[in-house]
Formats: sequence, structure tokens, C-alpha cells
Amino acid sequence: MTLLTPTPAQLRWQQLEFGAFIHFGINTFAGKEWSDGTLPASLFNPQGLDAGSWVRTAKDAGARYLILTAKHHDGFCLWPTATTDYSVESSPWRGGSGDVVREVAEACAEQGVGLGLYLSPWDRNADCYSDPAAYDDFYVQQLTELCTGYGPLMELWFDGAGSVGREYDWDRIIGVVKEHQPDAMVFNMGQPTIRWVGNENGLASDPVNYVVDRTSDTQYTDSTSGLRAEHYLPPECDVSLRRGWFWHPDDEPKSTEHLLAIYYQSVGMGANLLLNLTPDTRGLIPEQDVARLREWKVELDRRLSGAVEATVEHYDGGATLTFPAAVTFNHLELVEDLGSGQRITRHEVFAGGVGDGGVLVGDVGDGGVLVEGKTVGNRRIHQLPVVTANRLHVKLSGAGDTGADGGLASGVARNVPGGGTGGGGRLKSARVYTGALDAGVPTIPEGYEAPTDAPD
Repeated sequence: MTLLTPTPAQLRWQQLEFGAFIHFGINTFAGKEWSDGTLPASLFNPQGLDAGSWVRTAKDAGARYLILTAKHHDGFCLWPTATTDYSVESSPWRGGSGDVVREVAEACAEQGVGLGLYLSPWDRNADCYSDPAAYDDFYVQQLTELCTGYGPLMELWFDGAGSVGREYDWDRIIGVVKEHQPDAMVFNMGQPTIRWVGNENGLASDPVNYVVDRTSDTQYTDSTSGLRAEHYLPPECDVSLRRGWFWHPDDEPKSTEHLLAIYYQSVGMGANLLLNLTPDTRGLIPEQDVARLREWKVELDRRLSGAVEATVEHYDGGATLTFPAAVTFNHLELVEDLGSGQRITRHEVFAGGVGDGGVLVGDVGDGGVLVEGKTVGNRRIHQLPVVTANRLHVKLSGAGDTGADGGLASGVARNVPGGGTGGGGRLKSARVYTGALDAGVPTIPEGYEAPTDAPD
């Protein structure tokens, strides 16, 4: 793996960990996931719209950023753009003087939540879409309006749906981002700085590699100038609280257990989670959804409570984690030092053994192996059987590793103080959680598959 390092903006984005997606627009009022750009603007009339409540609901659930669908594939714009009449300006909402993007931007700024915007490249309403050069002008103008009119943006979300085989002028498009929002993450297309995890279930699988080939893992194309294929691109895991992305009256929110499993398999795997919320025709997030998010947050906070920090001492091929005293826990969190790029490609955790001052209670398998996995990344959370220990050892393998045993003998870690980690990377921090020793392992409902979007 080529060790390409993250930019400061990428690291800041990764440390946000959890964001909210808001799908809202003309489709909300037609009961559709996709529409073809012919629905009348007069349908859009969310008389109770309260952007502040959207942001507050997201923040209360733990989200640190929020992404709004400023324009979906239907082409209906949630701001009064100069590019088309197909926007809130032609609707009865706020007497045609409303601006959803502005209301959301102001609410995010007031509540300290980062703002991101989704702007679909595919536009099923724009007459000029069939003329690539004319549409590039159209799209660049829309993007410029959004990048210059609503304050700092954390992320720009470019959805590749409907654009297979279409070449946009990405040098111009990304030029707008670089000029006006240089710290914004670019999702998946053009010259991406973050990537799609590859499914709409919100799940990342081990390993979660941050350095990938742009040409196979994003919708970057070879025709985009000045870019190498391999690049540092951390993933974002998008999933909807309900089955659909837009509100439908018969949909139900996912269970608390399902949401917990998603969290462990996204944030807990070192990826960012983007959880979609669906305001209804009133312009409000349904009460049952708000209640479910509260239930989830309470249980998540309970599970990740009672933190005990470890002192981390690296040795050749690994690290020793020492606690102030023997501690009983069932969650272990590891954080990799990503300043020099992602290096850890495998890790094994051992309890302190006989003669090493360690205490171990519980069945942890042969050789005292508590848990093992591949990448660590921004944040790796392992849920374990209940164990008690005052010391853990972590064998770290990775890019540049010499193949040494990392100080492991007969399956039990021993402390070998030294200046490095054999090229296997370094831990920035480690901790265990003690607050919910009764917590079960959450699972995804059997047979669950996210719905596949398809045009109506």
C-alpha cells in the first residue's frame, strides 16, 4: 500500500465521524424517491418547515455535520437560483420568497453543526442537459451560487446516479470548489477527497482502506487532469433511518438494535456514518423518528460510557496499553495516528500474561487473544466478552513491516520497549468502556437489504 498522507481538512472531516443527511424536496410531496422533473413546483408547500428542529434533532443524536439535498435528480432547487424557474421561488411556500438552503445554513451556524450540500449532476428538468457544454455552464453557475452564498461548507456531495457515461467538465466544477470552499470535502466524483463505502446499508467491512485506487473506487475518471489514481480517500457510509431516502407515510424507522449495529460497523470500523433523516410534508422530522433517534443515542451513550484511558507505550511491532488498575470492560477503542497516513493493516490484542503483571478473567480463547482485526484507522471499536485486565498488548502489522513477531512469544504479548513499531504503525490513543457490561451484540435484521433507487 502506498502511504499517502491525509490533508488537515481530511483529518478534521474524519474526526467528525457522524453526520446527518437530509433528503427533502419536490419528491417529498409526491411520495416518490425519484421523479422526472415534471412535477409542478406548486406541490412544494411545507407550511410548518422548521430547519432549526432538523439541525437540533441531528445534533441531539450526535451528528456533527449535516448535508442537505439542495437539488436532487429531478432538478428542483431548494434555493432561489438564477439558473431555472424550477425552484422554491415558483412554489407557494413562503409566498415564493423562501430559501430552504439559507434556513438550514443559518440553523447549522447557530447550533455549531457543519454544513454540507448535495447537488445532483444529473438534472432531469434542465432543457440544456442534452448539450454538455451548455449544461456545464448551468451546473457551474448553480454550484457557484451555493459555494458563495451560504457560508463555509464542510462537504459537497456529488451523486453519480444517472451519470454513467456522461463526462462533465470536472476541472471547472472542482475549480469552483477550490476557489470558494477549499476545505470542503468532495464526495466520490470529479476530484474526490472522500469516497462512497460502496453500499447504502451504512456498513463498512474490514479492512477499511483509506488509500485506494480512484479509478476503481470512485467515479473519478482518467480524463480528469493532474491526478494520480492511488490516493488517500476515507469512506463515508450513507444509510437512511427509514427504508426510503425521502419521506413516505407508511415507512418506519429502523430499530434501535439495527442502528447500533450500523454504528459499530461504520464509525466503529473507522469510517464516517451519514444517517439520512426524512422531513415530511409539514417540513418536520416525524415524531416517531425523533423518538427512535433519542432511544438510539441513550443506548449508544450507555455502551460507550465509563471510559478508562490507557497509557500507550510502543515497542517494536506493537504497543502496551496500561491502565491505572485492573478494569472490567467489554468495549475496546483503538485510534491510529494517521499523521503519516494509514499504516496498520492488522492488529491483535492480547491480555497481560503470567509474569507480566496482567490480570485476566473470562474465556478469551487460546493464548489470551482478546480480539483481532485488520485496519484500525480513525476509530476502531471492538465489542468483547466481559474481561478484566490491567494491561493489554496490541501487535501491529502494516505497511513497511519487517515481518518481526512484534515481541510475541507463544501467543502471549510481552513488553519489548523500543523506539518504533516495526513499520506497523502507531496508536494515537486507546481506551476501554465499562458502563454497559450487560450490552448484547446488536445485529442487522436477517435478509435486510437497502432498497435500490430506480427512476419512476
